[in-house]
Amino acid sequence: MANTWQTTPDARVEVRSRQDHPDNPTAFDDAVIRQARNSAAFWAAIGNSRGHEVVRRRSFLAVLGGKRAGTRILLQEPDLDAHELAEVTELAGRSTGPVDAEDPFSSTDLSHLGMRNWQMPIMVRPPGPVPAPAMEVFRVQRTHELQTAEQIVIEGFELTRFTPYRPGEMFPTTLTEQPGVDVFLAVLDGDAVGAGVTVVHDGFGSHYWVGTPSAHRSRGAGRAVMLGSLAPMANLPVTLTASRLGRPLYESLGFTAVTPSTWWSSQ
Repeated sequence: MANTWQTTPDARVEVRSRQDHPDNPTAFDDAVIRQARNSAAFWAAIGNSRGHEVVRRRSFLAVLGGKRAGTRILLQEPDLDAHELAEVTELAGRSTGPVDAEDPFSSTDLSHLGMRNWQMPIMVRPPGPVPAPAMEVFRVQRTHELQTAEQIVIEGFELTRFTPYRPGEMFPTTLTEQPGVDVFLAVLDGDAVGAGVTVVHDGFGSHYWVGTPSAHRSRGAGRAVMLGSLAPMANLPVTLTASRLGRPLYESLGFTAVTPSTWWSSQ
């Protein structure tokens, strides 16, 4: 399907070609499919840890949550056929909560679902050394640490669907037992000031939900979380999808925008 729908003006992204990165062209060529596969692995882990139904098809993966968590659809191929698109439409239509869809290929029009859409860049960082963060960053291992990270992400991303707060609803205790999933916390002067999630899948790493609570922004917490969580993946190519506000930070850490990803949301 042609990309004929509208996106907001500030959603435009600069696309880089493999010629811009002759030292490591493969990682950049693979960015779209790797981001698609990693995001599917991440949401499958989320769905499994929450006990939600996970639907796997050739061209998409869907996680069917309840009224608060909603339904997440991750497109895995750029060429959905009519049957596959009909199933995506049916899954979105019977969701009891919000519906969110990611299309890293920006090739499938979901406007018939009545959802808003925007674009954010897929960014890639090639393997390389990672500086030490300016504050303590550690991998979450205990339930109370996971709940702290959960609360930071809910506040940082204004995930009002998860309010009032129910411990373990977004980050169940089994989340960090899922293959390749790690959760990180940054601590400054005894306070947790940032959190983020990483997933390693099929030789690539990726970042999700890197956030800070409003009271601790502009103190370097986001950079610290990124550095602390990048270190274990220093020998891997790493992808992420960047917000407009987050992009300058990621560029300063060696990430390059390579292609736009289209996101759809019912909210």
